[in-house]
Amino acid sequence: MSDLSGLRVVRLNAALFPPSAFERAEWARSGIVPQEAEANTVEELIPLVAEADGVFAISVSLPTPVVAAMNRCRVISRLGTGTDKIDVALAKQRGILVTNVPTFCIEEQADHTMALLLALVRKLPPMQRAMRAGAYNAAQGVSRGNRRMNGQTLGLVGFGNSARLTAQRARGFGLRVLATRRSATPVDPSLGVEMTDLQTVLRESDYVSLHLPLAAETHHMIGAAEFAAMKPGALFINTSRGGLVDEAALEAALRSGHLGGAGLDTFERIDVFAENPPMPHWSLLELDNVIATPHVAANSIEAGQDVSRGGIENLCAVLRGHWPRPGHIVNEGVVPRVALAPWPHG
Repeated sequence: MSDLSGLRVVRLNAALFPPSAFERAEWARSGIVPQEAEANTVEELIPLVAEADGVFAISVSLPTPVVAAMNRCRVISRLGTGTDKIDVALAKQRGILVTNVPTFCIEEQADHTMALLLALVRKLPPMQRAMRAGAYNAAQGVSRGNRRMNGQTLGLVGFGNSARLTAQRARGFGLRVLATRRSATPVDPSLGVEMTDLQTVLRESDYVSLHLPLAAETHHMIGAAEFAAMKPGALFINTSRGGLVDEAALEAALRSGHLGGAGLDTFERIDVFAENPPMPHWSLLELDNVIATPHVAANSIEAGQDVSRGGIENLCAVLRGHWPRPGHIVNEGVVPRVALAPWPHG
């Protein structure tokens, strides 16, 4: 089946993340005309998805009642990577493929990780505040305690695609790189990365960066005990998922002076995608040694094009009767509602 005109596709998050001109051009090229919608509650979502053949999702949650109401859906195409907001297990039970685009922003995430790290190491935020106040001597004084990066140790918790590219960048700064990995797949020795366990990474690293998905087994995996195990003055970076971290424990470690600073792009307590969020009353963000960005590590024009192209390709493959590209299926082992032929492009 090549003609998709008779199938119903819903593109969620249409107001919060409006389709770009590039995405619309990809729709036209693929022969689909999705219904654009913004819905964020179960009550709003169910009527939209109940009779949809395919669903595009970005930041919206698709919990159990929503997935349970999908009577015809064959594929939920996540225009992104993480699927912790989707009931993937129920989708698998119901024969609905959940797909993602796992490598669309790995260059950007590695760049953002290094940007946060460099800003913390060189103490740019307090220096900028002093400069704006005209306190030039104080701004100069901020930097006198800086440490040379060359020869320091960066620990990567998780060693997927973004961590691999972060390691490449880190080696250019003369950093020793340690990493943990759940997979036993061999690591390219040319990267110069020492694979080890989490406790060694925490104990020996001057800088620790998270590169893991959020799942039941990784929720709050970094808490008070893990922060206590880190070196005094160590820096902490999280561009993955806020729920990986016990944020109260992080704040306590920063306030006590045990940690030297944190660069955070993801949060558990703040919904950066809320339409009209209240002013945050969160003391962690008030600390001078915290740099916070609003979940933007993935952002670039190129990444946006890659995720649109990949997400549309995933959805169209399934609706045309084929499995998606290898590596793009989140719920591996799913038995699809409609039988699928192998991915046609080798």
